[in-house]
Amino acid sequence: MSAEVSVEPVKGRSKRSAARWVLMIAALTFCAGLLFGYDQGVIAGALKGIGNEFDVGNTAKQIITSWVTLGALFAALVAGSLADRVGRRPVLFGAGALFILGAIIQGVAVGVPMLVAGRVITGFGIGFASTIAPLYAAEMAPKKSRGRMVSTYQLAITVGIFCAYLIADVLQASHWREMFLLAAVPGVLLIIGVMIVPESARWLAKVGRRKDAVASLDKTTSADHLSEQVAAVEAEVEREQAEGEAGWSEVFGSGMRRALIVGLGLAVFQQITGINAIIYYANEIFAQAGLVSTEAQNTATLYCIGLVNVLSTFVAVAYVDRFGRKPLLQLGLVGMFVSLCAVGGGFILESTHDVGAGASIVGIITMVSLVVFIASFAFSLGPVVWILISEIFPSRVRGRAVSVATAANWGAAFLITEFFLTIVKAIGEGPTFLLLALMCVFGFIFVWRYVPETKGRSLEEIQQQWAKGGSASSWDESA
Repeated sequence: MSAEVSVEPVKGRSKRSAARWVLMIAALTFCAGLLFGYDQGVIAGALKGIGNEFDVGNTAKQIITSWVTLGALFAALVAGSLADRVGRRPVLFGAGALFILGAIIQGVAVGVPMLVAGRVITGFGIGFASTIAPLYAAEMAPKKSRGRMVSTYQLAITVGIFCAYLIADVLQASHWREMFLLAAVPGVLLIIGVMIVPESARWLAKVGRRKDAVASLDKTTSADHLSEQVAAVEAEVEREQAEGEAGWSEVFGSGMRRALIVGLGLAVFQQITGINAIIYYANEIFAQAGLVSTEAQNTATLYCIGLVNVLSTFVAVAYVDRFGRKPLLQLGLVGMFVSLCAVGGGFILESTHDVGAGASIVGIITMVSLVVFIASFAFSLGPVVWILISEIFPSRVRGRAVSVATAANWGAAFLITEFFLTIVKAIGEGPTFLLLALMCVFGFIFVWRYVPETKGRSLEEIQQQWAKGGSASSWDESA
């Protein structure tokens, strides 16, 4: 990289101007999460209407629900390499376009095959967005607010879910086509956002566009720290260039093993602890708990899951850069474990009592416990996993490594959504939720032993800490 380009800040640019750019980048991240969340939530309200119109059973419902995750999985695998080649913004633009196309196809589908095709195309858009939006936010955010910036993505997911639940509650199941067509709105917002924000400074520096990288950093960095930030990014890029171009062999090599284990483990545990099963099949769960009418199910889903999900995510946004990543993860997993045990116990109680009394008891237990579960997930595994995945990998392999972790996340999501109803039918509701609770125990142990604390460290400092070696606890001691 040439050293001739000036790193002087733009004359007249104030700290308020930098804050505005950071806010716009957060808004773009929000739009990406919004389309992800809306798709997660809309299927819960649409499934009954789809089943009525196309006369499908549980197997077809599971395919319609879960194949969006297959599209997301395959898109996630290529998103990182594509973003490393052409930049972060073009991939996010493509995510918005694919999401719009998928929404239209679903809305006008004349049969299950066309509907599934639309779901897969929507999944491609979600896969691109879920891989690149947190990565872009992490690369562009000041280190003191990086956690809040990336957690904005998860906050947007919860808002999208809530909006989908609210629309389902208003429109009712028979208007499922309109529900899908409205999904085009966040796709349009994402495209508009991409056209406004700058490209990632770290990517620009990596491809040799130093002048553009400095200009990008100047937008989001205070004037008194601009030279320092430019120097840090350049030093990291020069080190990577000296080591040569990174390939897939490096992503899976011994030097990346610890970071990759952390990324993959967090991605999988976020899903196998049950969140997508509850989001996608919320109405079915409440129906099993004794809420017979569709109106009652939609209302319970809207408030017990949708609203609580949004409000609780603000805890992470407010405190992840203050309390740290690990404490929020551990506290959340404890709350999830307790609530899943209560739900599982409630369903077991139902099976040992008469239907009327059992349904009433289980309905109360389920609603209270799912509120605790959603709240616990929303301030822990929901946002913190995306934060850590976006910041633990070196920039030379960050795109590809984040792709692998995100693909693992979608692979786990596919397995859960594809087989959740089948497992429930095979072993019953109670044992199924107790199995998910056991996954929370394994998740807690994993976080305790392997996940480092990255609070307050720049992306470059995180890479230096990996190079020093040591256990996850040694990061806490050196903070």
